[in-house]
Amino acid sequence: MDSELKTFSVLLIFGNIENLILAAQGVAAGVNPLGLAILSLIAVVFWLSLGTFGTRIAMKYARVINFIGGLAIFILGIQAMMESVPGILAFFH
Repeated sequence: MDSELKTFSVLLIFGNIENLILAAQGVAAGVNPLGLAILSLIAVVFWLSLGTFGTRIAMKYARVINFIGGLAIFILGIQAMMESVPGILAFFH
């Protein structure tokens, strides 16, 4: 792997984990799986295009991007856990 891209590897790994969590939330909420898949693919293609063409510019801001991305992943993970608490509590009653 290119040394310039190694700085984004952790964000990539945790971003993929968060994507799985958000997809699971969509399925649990009863969202149409086909629509969810299509929107997810559109988002992936958009971010891939943005990443491909914007990497040179973004390298100057790698630390800031990693922090903001990590913070967003953390906040979304906390949100996912908080939304699942009522369902967990209902399971035990």
